[in-house]
Amino acid sequence: MKRIRQSETRTVRNKYGAKTARNAVKKLRSTTNKAEAAEMLPKVSAMLDKLAKKNVIHKNKASNLKSKLTRHVKSIA
Repeated sequence: MKRIRQSETRTVRNKYGAKTARNAVKKLRSTTNKAEAAEMLPKVSAMLDKLAKKNVIHKNKASNLKSKLTRHVKSIA
């Protein structure tokens, strides 16, 4: 019973973290202001790293997302 309670709690926490990170990634991708995007990038990268560390998302997925987001920020005129 305790294991069930623990897994439910972790599931809720992991879903919240993953959804928050997805929304942050979408917001960063839709940003056209370079200064704002450069300010958001480290926060989003940290979110992705934490999710990868907790095995919510795969470490390579986090790495790929961070790479694409960095390229996007650099490409903003």
